[in-house]
Amino acid sequence: MPADIRNRSTISHADVTALNFVRSSTPYVFRRHFRQGLRSHIMEILDPTHVEVEKTGKMVAGVRCFSKATPHRMFRIFRGRLKTLENALFEIGRVKIVERYLAPDFMARSTECIVDYRGPEGRDLMLCGFQEYVAGEILDPWTILGAADLLPALYETFGCQDSPLTLSKDNWIETVREKGSRFITKVKLMISEAGHIPDLAGAGNLIITASGGIRLVDINNISGVSMDPSIHLDEKGYPVCDKSIEALALIEEKILGRPVDMKADIYKWFLDPNRRRALKAKEALFWKRQAGN
Repeated sequence: MPADIRNRSTISHADVTALNFVRSSTPYVFRRHFRQGLRSHIMEILDPTHVEVEKTGKMVAGVRCFSKATPHRMFRIFRGRLKTLENALFEIGRVKIVERYLAPDFMARSTECIVDYRGPEGRDLMLCGFQEYVAGEILDPWTILGAADLLPALYETFGCQDSPLTLSKDNWIETVREKGSRFITKVKLMISEAGHIPDLAGAGNLIITASGGIRLVDINNISGVSMDPSIHLDEKGYPVCDKSIEALALIEEKILGRPVDMKADIYKWFLDPNRRRALKAKEALFWKRQAGN
């Protein structure tokens, strides 16, 4: 009997259509997305005719072009075990907090579903999501060189893609900075009012779009924020809250081209040199454990 789908390292179209809550005769193709997280399987939902064009190409002005199939939606299967319905509703509630502050401009919206999964160990609750697909380039806080270098390079990248840019380079960069400022303000408001922050630290969690927007696409790890001397770890042992605030500071510094205000409460507390030294030790232990798995 196949292993529980939540425990598998990768899954395929056949694995998805074999699920008891998915029609085997679905008109779509499920394909593993290149960006996978520790907490979810992420599958593209594709039109099969578009997948065929991707494979065989089509003639455009006498040239055979191979266009990558664009997903209609993203299908997420949450790996975590939900002991009770209350656990599932709690996870959905945290997504709704982020949605309240960041949607629709700064996150990929998702419809969360609690399903009755029939696995090898019997029936169990499972959390899934059908998420909006966001096209763009990854915004990695840890490799941002600064607006002066990053944004012109990204502009040229988008200019080489199928959809032409509608803004000049200077206007596009100005748009990224303006939307980046709004994104940062809304995240800070979420922290101060709701006491939560999404995972901004993971590679691929944030996307810059061709229109200059910044969108959060990973909503699987949302943590509480508290001014606590202890460095809190998520269920995987990662200090996601502290690292997300560190990432927020990097985005503010590099995208907006200005130093962060170290007198602001969140930065004064979470970016304190002593705390950051302790954080590095926690992070190193996490990666050591991951390498041993």
